[in-house]
Amino acid sequence: MTLLKIILIALGTTFSIFGYLIYFKKKYNLINDYEANRKAGKKTESYARKIGLIELLLGIALLMVGLYLIVAMRST
Repeated sequence: MTLLKIILIALGTTFSIFGYLIYFKKKYNLINDYEANRKAGKKTESYARKIGLIELLLGIALLMVGLYLIVAMRST
């Protein structure tokens, strides 16, 4: 169970950081092949912002689950 908590916290932190950098700091180069696809007209800036928002929310959710498991297991 400890390994699960560590994995959840690590993934949550990673997704949150990448989501923050993409969504708020506009570091779209963190998305694989985004620049090439944007130049080809396949992807837009709104696509990149959606990806950033999804990663940010997923990261926050994983962090919350990991922290909940830490708190819930402490009381038992």
